[in-house]
Amino acid sequence: MSATLPLFGPPQGERELAQTVDIIAQAFAMPPEEVRQRIVLEGSETRVLRAGDGVTATAALIPMGQWFGGRRVPTAGISAVGVAPIHRGQGAGTRLMEEMLRLARARGFLLATLYPSSQRLYRRVGFEQAGARVEHRVRMSGIEVQERSLALRPVEASDLPAIHDVYGRHARLQQGWLDRGPYVWTRVTHPRTELAYGYLVEGSAGVEGYLYLTRRALPASYRQELNLTDLIALTPAAARRLLGFLGEHRALTTEVLWRSGPADPLLFLLNEQTYESRFLDRWMLRVLDVPAALQARGYPEGSSGALHLEVEDEFFPENRGRFVLEVSEGEAEVREGGDGDLKLHARALAPLYSGFLAPSALQLAGALTAGEETLRTATALFSGPPPAMPDIF
Repeated sequence: MSATLPLFGPPQGERELAQTVDIIAQAFAMPPEEVRQRIVLEGSETRVLRAGDGVTATAALIPMGQWFGGRRVPTAGISAVGVAPIHRGQGAGTRLMEEMLRLARARGFLLATLYPSSQRLYRRVGFEQAGARVEHRVRMSGIEVQERSLALRPVEASDLPAIHDVYGRHARLQQGWLDRGPYVWTRVTHPRTELAYGYLVEGSAGVEGYLYLTRRALPASYRQELNLTDLIALTPAAARRLLGFLGEHRALTTEVLWRSGPADPLLFLLNEQTYESRFLDRWMLRVLDVPAALQARGYPEGSSGALHLEVEDEFFPENRGRFVLEVSEGEAEVREGGDGDLKLHARALAPLYSGFLAPSALQLAGALTAGEETLRTATALFSGPPPAMPDIF
């Protein structure tokens, strides 16, 4: 390792940047020039692990938030994790992730989230499954919705603040959806290798919904499918208008697909089950600061109750021990102490926190122990829509 460079930090100089690009390109089968563009995107911070005189592993930290119980929890998105082929199987990935988690916690993030290429690696450092990304593929023949009460037009640059506001108003009502930063918004409006077209619908009160679509030609055919990088409707009229607009593409289009959670209200507007839904990914979560994360999260309106937790976490000593979560009318306070009736590892706290698995399911899996009354309280406090994340990063 260079005498002047630490074990972990941003890539320095063209040589380290080239090594970083090479690692990511090999890990994800991406063209090097595309990797370079991704590294310099606003909102993405690349870090590398060094050994000898070169880069052995690399990852990116993307500042964002996630909505839980109607409140934004500061979250570090971890992306582009790669290890040089000659250094694989030697613990470099684990060391890299340990450094990334320390960095994220030091920066004030309460959670870390990612899409795993290998669950074993991320479970070793405290991540666990916490939500889903689901793709809905709808046949054009099944879209019979007709609605023209709202005006529809292409998105212009001046519309972006309103678009962001519409997304935020919808996302805060979901569980696990991202509070997007510049990096994720770029993935929506300028997806790699495709051209996205944005359309919005508006009424007397302003923008009520929008979508971004790309067109994908089908092989050996003049027909195409529509891929939506975003689809948001705040009102029933907006939902019907956007679906109707998509249906108007049926002459040349066979299907339209978009990503959301397992329960998408837009599918409810279709007369028949002319669609297929499949799980693309199960994203993982890591609680970086147990008491602060529990207090930052929202809870069902009007809910009250107390949970006495005992948490194990061999990586962050500050997370170990007993905590009391007290919720009164949906407002939470966390203090140290209590009798520790609900016992679990920080890893198992992730699906409980997000609502991905019910406390009884985690107990059945051997991931927590608790008395019956405690289980009922935990079930009530962590209830909500199924956690989802339409975005990938």
